[in-house]
Amino acid sequence: MQTKVIKIDKDNIDLAKIREAANVIRKGGLVAFPTETVYGLGANALDETAVNKIFTAKGRPSDNPLIVHISDRKSLSAIVKSIPENALILMDKFWPGPLTIILKKSPGIPRIITAGLDSVAVRMPAHPIALALINESGLPVAAPSANISGRPSPTDASHVIEDLMGKVDIIIDGGSTSVGLESTVLDLTATPLTILRPGGVTKRRISDALGGTEIISVSKTSEDLSSVPKSPGMKYIHYSPKAKVIIIDGEISKIVEKINELIGEYSNKNLTTGVLATKQTKDLYNTSMVISLGDRTRPETIAGNLFHALREFDRRNVDIIFAESIDKTGIGTAIMNRLSNAAGHNIIIV
Repeated sequence: MQTKVIKIDKDNIDLAKIREAANVIRKGGLVAFPTETVYGLGANALDETAVNKIFTAKGRPSDNPLIVHISDRKSLSAIVKSIPENALILMDKFWPGPLTIILKKSPGIPRIITAGLDSVAVRMPAHPIALALINESGLPVAAPSANISGRPSPTDASHVIEDLMGKVDIIIDGGSTSVGLESTVLDLTATPLTILRPGGVTKRRISDALGGTEIISVSKTSEDLSSVPKSPGMKYIHYSPKAKVIIIDGEISKIVEKINELIGEYSNKNLTTGVLATKQTKDLYNTSMVISLGDRTRPETIAGNLFHALREFDRRNVDIIFAESIDKTGIGTAIMNRLSNAAGHNIIIV
């Protein structure tokens, strides 16, 4: 397949280019496009054949459900059976934005999107290119991250090109994403309400919006992992670079000491090591292979750089990546969720 790359300025959108991409969606093709979280790989959510192309292009397991993206609430009538009051409150507060909600699905949603479940995940992205594309297509758009399944999610068009060139019809280059981590996924069909994947909207903000309603979190399916997950990111290895990732957790001084010890140990084995550090520690390591993710006091800067850094270490052919842990508060919960998945939950406590 020949892939066309289209560059669009999010601040000055070329509607002719948007129409070209939307026409591909309407005809059953695949379009990769930027959202505020990561780049998505979109297809007509009401066309089972088109959606199946997503799974083929990504190499995605068929029991890993997709998120349906919309540009206005009127589209929900074709996607969900009903909209409970708490969903309306959350839509008013967080849409457009990085919050995905799970509701009971309508009969018109193909089973391939929901992996056979009776629920569907849906969100409205807060990105002008994404909204323009969905609106112009006149369709709900199914869109997981636009990468090879299991790889770090794409936060720049170059990442999409690296993974999916020749596998999709169009890649829209809209620059780098802002949030840098996938959306929060909240199951509104569960009691109590359950966060299945942490993201840009924190548990505290959701609870506060709902008047202090209890919200719980799970990082994996509560059932056996052979079951079908309700949300992406709950069952399979995600966000992994080619290099082995090891997280070091504890007091920051002890983290630095342990990583320097491991750098020496692995260097003696002729393995190339890299460090995912922060602004506060980047100059403390005994290697030049250090990438500062951002400021510990501003974890949103770390979120925005994480996936790019993992891919950069792949480009540098690093064998082992040592990653500092950060506080699991606010968006730090989502950052550590992605890092833990990238590391296969390989964590050393110091």
